[in-house]
Amino acid sequence: MNAAARQCPALLVSAPASGQGKTSVTAALARWHARQGRRVAVFKTGPDFLDPMITGRASNTTAYQLDLWMGGEADVRARLYAAAGEADLILVEGVMGLFDGDPSSADLAARFGLPVLAVIDGSAMAQTFGAIAHGLAEYCEDVRVYGVAANRIGGDYHAKLLRESLPDKIAWLGALPRDAALGLPERHLGLVSAEELHDLDARLDMLADAWSQHASTALPPKARFAPASPAVAPPVLRGVRIAVARDAAFCFLYPANLDLLREAGAELAFFSPLAGDVLPECDAAWLPGGYPELHLQALSKRADLHAALHAHRDTGKPLLAECGGLLFVLDELADSAGHAAPMAGLLHGRATVQTRLAALGLQQAALPEGTLRGHTFHHARAEIDAEPIATAIDANDAPSREAVYRDQRFTASFMHFYFPSNPEAALRLFLP
Repeated sequence: MNAAARQCPALLVSAPASGQGKTSVTAALARWHARQGRRVAVFKTGPDFLDPMITGRASNTTAYQLDLWMGGEADVRARLYAAAGEADLILVEGVMGLFDGDPSSADLAARFGLPVLAVIDGSAMAQTFGAIAHGLAEYCEDVRVYGVAANRIGGDYHAKLLRESLPDKIAWLGALPRDAALGLPERHLGLVSAEELHDLDARLDMLADAWSQHASTALPPKARFAPASPAVAPPVLRGVRIAVARDAAFCFLYPANLDLLREAGAELAFFSPLAGDVLPECDAAWLPGGYPELHLQALSKRADLHAALHAHRDTGKPLLAECGGLLFVLDELADSAGHAAPMAGLLHGRATVQTRLAALGLQQAALPEGTLRGHTFHHARAEIDAEPIATAIDANDAPSREAVYRDQRFTASFMHFYFPSNPEAALRLFLP
C-alpha cells in the first residue's frame, strides 16, 4: 500500500538579513507552543551547529539540519515527512536573509511549500516595517510570506504602529521587546552552546512569556509533505565501539551523524577530555569540532590522552578529527590573544585562532572511501607539515577549500562531514 501524504502546520522562520533575531523568535515560538502541550519539531536550514542546540532545547526535542546541497533533497524530504507524522507544529529556522545563499532559505520554502515567517528588527522604524515585509512577500512568486514578527520593539504603541503598517495579506504573528535580558550570548563562532548556558531554560521561558504578550493564537497553515523514506544504513558497524569526544571543547556533532552510526550497529562511547576521562576501550574514535582554543591548558595537560590517541593511531585503528578536533591533534595551538600550548601532536603543525573569519562555505571532498559533503566555518590559520590526500571544493566556488590529511586510518580536516550525504563512505571511515 502506498503511503499517504501528511499535513502539518509549519513555518520557515527567516528574515531580511542575519542578526534580525531568527533564533530568538524560533526559540520563543517553540517554547510557547510546547508549554501549551503541542509537539514541536524544530529544524535548522544549513549546516549550523549552535542554533539547533538552543531551539531543540526550547522544544524539548532534537533539532536536525536541513540542507538541500549538503544533505540533498531526499534527506530533507524524509526528515520533514517523518516530523509531519509526529508533530503538531514544524518550525524551520532559516539561515542569513531569506534569499541569501545558494541554496537559500527561500529555495527550501519553495521546494516544500513551507509558509514563511519573516522576522524584522523593528527597533529603528515604524511604517517602513510594512514596506520591508511587502518587499519580501513580492520578491519571488514561488515563496509565500505568510506572516511577520517584530523583534526589539519599544512597547505596545510601537508594536501597534508596526502591525498596522502591514499589507492585509501578511499576518502579524507576534513580537519580542528590546530587552537585554532576552538576548542569547554570542562568541566568535555564533551563539554560546546550549550546554554552557546554565540558565538557558529560564531564558527560554522569558522569551516565551515575552512572545505571549503580542502573539497570534492561530496555528500557521498546514504544509503538505509527500511520502519519503530515509536512506537505510547498512549494518556494517555491528559490534564496533566508537569513542566520541563530547564536552564544551568538542560539541559540534550533527544528530544525524550520530543516528547514522547507531543505525549501522555502532556502540557510541562518549567521553570528556576536559573532565579528565580516559580514551574508552574502542575500535574507532572521533574528535569532532568545538572550542579547543578556549580550553588550551586543560587540553594541553592531557598527556595521558595524547599518548592513548598516538597508540590508537599507531595500531591502525580509525580516528577522525574534524576542525576543533584537528586543532587538538596538532603540535601546538594558540588562541586569539597569542597564548599557545602544546597539543596532542598526531599531525605535525601549529595553528592560531584569529579574531577574523578564516574559512566559510559548503564543502565536498573526494576521499578513498567515497565523496562526502559538509561545510567549513572557523577562525584558525594553520601551518601543517603534511601532504593532503584530498582537497575539498566549495559548492559555490568560494575561496574556502579545506585539505584532508591521512595517516594510516587517521583522518583530519577543518571540514565537518555530514554523514548522510554518503552513508557508505562515512561508515567506511570508522570500519576497523
